[in-house]
Amino acid sequence: MLTSELDYELPEDLIAQRPAEPRDASRLMLVDARHGTISHRTFRDLPRFLRPEDALVLNETKVIPARLRARKPSGGEVELLFLRDLGADHGGAWRVLARPSKRLRPGLRLCAGDEELEVLEGLGGGHWVVTARDVRGLLERSGRMPLPPYVRATSEKEHHYQTVYARNAGSAAAPTAGLHFTNGVLADVERAGARVARVTLHVGVGTFTPVRAERLEEHRMHAEYYSVPEEAALAIEGARRVVAAGTTVARTLETWAATGEPEGDSTLFVYPGYRWRAVDALLTNFHLPRSTLLAMVMSFAGKDLIREAYRVAVAERYRFYSFGDAMLVLNGGRGR
Repeated sequence: MLTSELDYELPEDLIAQRPAEPRDASRLMLVDARHGTISHRTFRDLPRFLRPEDALVLNETKVIPARLRARKPSGGEVELLFLRDLGADHGGAWRVLARPSKRLRPGLRLCAGDEELEVLEGLGGGHWVVTARDVRGLLERSGRMPLPPYVRATSEKEHHYQTVYARNAGSAAAPTAGLHFTNGVLADVERAGARVARVTLHVGVGTFTPVRAERLEEHRMHAEYYSVPEEAALAIEGARRVVAAGTTVARTLETWAATGEPEGDSTLFVYPGYRWRAVDALLTNFHLPRSTLLAMVMSFAGKDLIREAYRVAVAERYRFYSFGDAMLVLNGGRGR
């Protein structure tokens, strides 16, 4: 598939700059992949489309204040996006994306807040390994929430860039389909008889890196950590229908289904032609052109239907991207 097939025209004023207020007042496009129909609801209507024995699966990752400004000995500034804790085996080092990065080198010491960082290794493409005495503490004190570049940052927006059920810290971006949920909607989901299952995928550069290859098949995903706890696995395996709240959940469940491993690193890239194993319905936002996320949604519901859904969304002035509106695709994936 040509990457150009993921292009579409979007007026700039449809890029949402703030979430709906309240969160569940966002719009919800209902897309039926089996019948090819599109209709319009609001997000708080979501529980009406769930039924007993469904499992609604959430990603309870928590976004960390991963964006940090640091100074080089020359006085120049570099912005670091902390993507992944490499763990105790690597001395508490982290993988970061640095901009600008061409003047960085191993051994260089950077000053950030009240800490000193050391550059350990270059990985290519602006990615580096850095370490400090207490990276997590430094980020809590001096880091900023990593809002996407198309959102004009304010402290209020940073506060809203987190799901109400976030628990496991580790993401450099929010699982944005989850931003629409309120505690009231979750309670209504359970009143509808559906079970809520919780998994984790720590969102990193693999999710939001744009596809630059001419053909989708040539794109390679960066690894992202995922976990499917035993309680969630039992709820999913016993469900009549699995509803993934977001592409990160879909990627987690499809990785688990393909490997049989409930925990590990996912490098799965889902694009048209993929055979779905685990997900029957997908809740998702409206994604950027040439993104792996849009490729996944097209795989789930079909290229032509999703192109039409995006055309309708623009015509009906839906709000796009991280703080934008949502789409619920029924009868897609393994249910097609």
